[in-house]
Amino acid sequence: MSTTARIDRDTVLGLLAGYRERPASETPEQIDSIELAWLIHQVEQLHQVELDLDDDQLQRMSEAAGAAEVLNEVLAGSTDA
Repeated sequence: MSTTARIDRDTVLGLLAGYRERPASETPEQIDSIELAWLIHQVEQLHQVELDLDDDQLQRMSEAAGAAEVLNEVLAGSTDA
């Protein structure tokens, strides 16, 4: 089952750092489409869920802080069942 740990901006940057194999401190705030796919996959694996994000949510995930916000909203909703 999924964990309830909140995802913050630093968590998002840390996950994205793994994609490009660089330190989180060198990871840009902007998230491109390939990085977004990587991030979503990583979160799905870590929380053992399948995320079903709509276009508005994906658009809000263009920066690290927005991605953290959306992921927390969606993960919180997945535990309300």
